[in-house]
Amino acid sequence: MKLIALEYHDVVTPGGWSSSGFTGPGSASYKLLTSEFDAHLDAVREVALPHTDGVLDVIARGLSRPREALLFTFDDGGVSAYREIAPRLERHGWRGHFFIATDFLGLPGFMTPAELRELSARGHVIGTHSCSHPLRMTAQSHAVLEREWKQSADVLADVLGKPTTVGSIPGGSLSRAVGAAAARAGLRALFTSEPVMRTASVDGCVLLGRFTLRRWSDATVVAALAQGRAAARMRQWTKWNAAKLAKAVGGTAYLHVRQWLMERALPKS
Repeated sequence: MKLIALEYHDVVTPGGWSSSGFTGPGSASYKLLTSEFDAHLDAVREVALPHTDGVLDVIARGLSRPREALLFTFDDGGVSAYREIAPRLERHGWRGHFFIATDFLGLPGFMTPAELRELSARGHVIGTHSCSHPLRMTAQSHAVLEREWKQSADVLADVLGKPTTVGSIPGGSLSRAVGAAAARAGLRALFTSEPVMRTASVDGCVLLGRFTLRRWSDATVVAALAQGRAAARMRQWTKWNAAKLAKAVGGTAYLHVRQWLMERALPKS
């Protein structure tokens, strides 16, 4: 089946770059202003009809009859998911998939267990984004991968009173070991950040790509992605694979260079 998943992080008011989720220039590059996010949603509404169901329901229907689906996903678990994002989605009649780095649950700038329960009750999907949010999941040992997926899934199951069956990968890069560990933790769907529409699977866990929206992504880009336009998808695919190669060659040095560039590229406001 083909599926279009949009990947967001936080949505903040002007000057509030540190008010939700992780802080620092790198994290700020993934945060949109509320006015920008509103424009994104308006652009999507004009060209597509996002699904209100969870990804597993979409997959179940798609297995018997291939179709395109559009999903909104949000990483990290920043409090803007509860305060800004979910109410805006609901005004359009849509629901989101929120992936939580559970070590940060309840800390300043992040959602609380009570807020997660309320979002779940309102029809949003809550999944794991690992425990500690390692930026290079593919570089972690098998023991670390097991702990990151299993412990975070257990924490969310305790909070929500039901099994954790979906997740997304911090940093977005996939290896068989990452996917297999997620499957052993009970995940049935795992989102990467690879900008593709096709799905795959490992050990019974469906693997899904996503198209990432950044602080500089305007509404026309979102509309093109929501429609599945080849040119928009190819631009993201080219950038993703260039960064993937740089990560493989540079390792942790790549992350330091990326941080340095972000500090100089982003405005201080």
